[in-house]
Amino acid sequence: MKRLLNMLPLLAALPVSATAADVTVCVTVSATGPAASLGIPEQNSVQFLPTSAGGANIRYIVYDDATDPTAATRNARKCAESDKADVIIGSSAVPTSVAAATVAAETSTPIVSLSPINVPANVNQWAFRAVQKNEQMASALLEHMKKSGVKKLGFIGFADAYGEDWLRTITELLKDTGIEIVATERFARNDTSVTGQVLKLVASRPDAIIIGGSGTPSALPVTGLADRAYKGIIYQTHGSATADYIRVGGKAAEGSILPVGPVVVAEQLPDSHPSKALGVEYTKKYEAAFGKGSVSAFGGMMFDAGQLISAAIPDALKKGEPGTAEFRQALRDGLENLREVVSVNGVYTTGPDDHFGHDERSRVLITVKDGHFQYLPL
Repeated sequence: MKRLLNMLPLLAALPVSATAADVTVCVTVSATGPAASLGIPEQNSVQFLPTSAGGANIRYIVYDDATDPTAATRNARKCAESDKADVIIGSSAVPTSVAAATVAAETSTPIVSLSPINVPANVNQWAFRAVQKNEQMASALLEHMKKSGVKKLGFIGFADAYGEDWLRTITELLKDTGIEIVATERFARNDTSVTGQVLKLVASRPDAIIIGGSGTPSALPVTGLADRAYKGIIYQTHGSATADYIRVGGKAAEGSILPVGPVVVAEQLPDSHPSKALGVEYTKKYEAAFGKGSVSAFGGMMFDAGQLISAAIPDALKKGEPGTAEFRQALRDGLENLREVVSVNGVYTTGPDDHFGHDERSRVLITVKDGHFQYLPL
């Protein structure tokens, strides 16, 4: 477990000494390991989160879980028990997020996940998401498939909860559409070759292939398919919307299509999009700090998590003091009753049956063109 708070220059400006009124937000992200391309921009974005809300200061404690569920469990337990966190943010990958959310529920601590986790009802009671449902993102891909005349679809995804949930999601959405999954393959996040899986996919002659992966590992099937001269459409998930995906995929990534949060192409959005103004502002700040083209949906998810928490704090302060069980319960209740909270990855309205809170304003399609992400109107 690596504790990052106060060791990171980028967090130097944030409040670090607690007072009775301070709200403590504890963060666990995968700044190293296979999901580092997700966790690094999330970690980087902590400096842009609100430092006060409702008259209370907000301090942040940041840990790296190295894309390891065991480390994420330790981090979350330390957040809840030692750091006395009022709320947890994390983690970057589904397995680490599930691990952290499980601890959050055990300790009655609200958590805002940065991954689209599916968890049991007792865990979900305390778990919220600053990320779109897979169903929502997959529906955008399905619209494109229909318009493109896709009839035969191949699937290759991670051999873990993320890949399996995407396979389940896309299978359900394809019912009664006339589109058939003709091949299903899996690979591990740390695999170095998917030659065998690619050969089977290509042999099934699909019109399109969807890759149920995230981060830089999702580029591996793309390069493998290019080596086999596959000419069909390649779909990725929103988990691949990073500059590192384009860097690792190279020419093979050109033309691939992804559903993403609006922030990825904020400047290209119509002026009428509710997330455009805030997305452009966040993008300018992030790229000023970390370089042109460095912004990603994942940093945006961290930014969104901060907006959701800050929106819930004022009412929670009326019901309890930070650091108490009453405040944590009130913060949980506030996160469950958000109304039209606009952020860079969409607009959030939550409820007892919806701890995601997104609607269709929270996703757009993009494609890779000339080494950059380009907005692709549906």
